[in-house]
Amino acid sequence: MKKFSLFKVVPAALAMILASSQANLAQVPSIQINRKLPSEPLVLSGQSGGTVKSNCGNVAATANQIIEVTEALPYLRLTVEGQGKPTLLIDGPGGRFCVLADTYSGSKAELSGYWQPGRYLLKVGNILPGQHNYNLSISQEKLPNSSKSIQFR
Repeated sequence: MKKFSLFKVVPAALAMILASSQANLAQVPSIQINRKLPSEPLVLSGQSGGTVKSNCGNVAATANQIIEVTEALPYLRLTVEGQGKPTLLIDGPGGRFCVLADTYSGSKAELSGYWQPGRYLLKVGNILPGQHNYNLSISQEKLPNSSKSIQFR
């Protein structure tokens, strides 16, 4: 009898976990990005880090930010500033990319270049354990001598 009750409890628990992870993703507002940003730069804040250890540092199980690029953008720059050693894990139509803070970017995780239309899930992580405050700047202004770029195609 105990085996049969276990078979009832485990699927129910899995269903609850999946439902809560979908609910968490639904709680993250999606921000639409096109050629006209509402402000320059657009700055979003939150808590970096999480319990998932990845090759992109400690990240949360769900996205910190979701951006919808509504049209092809010849240039877009994402910059994460925060305590510790911030990272940025980007999962989008062009694949999955990890950006680490480096001395070239002034200890910021920064990525710029061409962005194709689509939905991008952003996880702001940290090499150091724990959670840290961060600011994510989204800009279409090019920095002088900005050679660290990637094309999302």
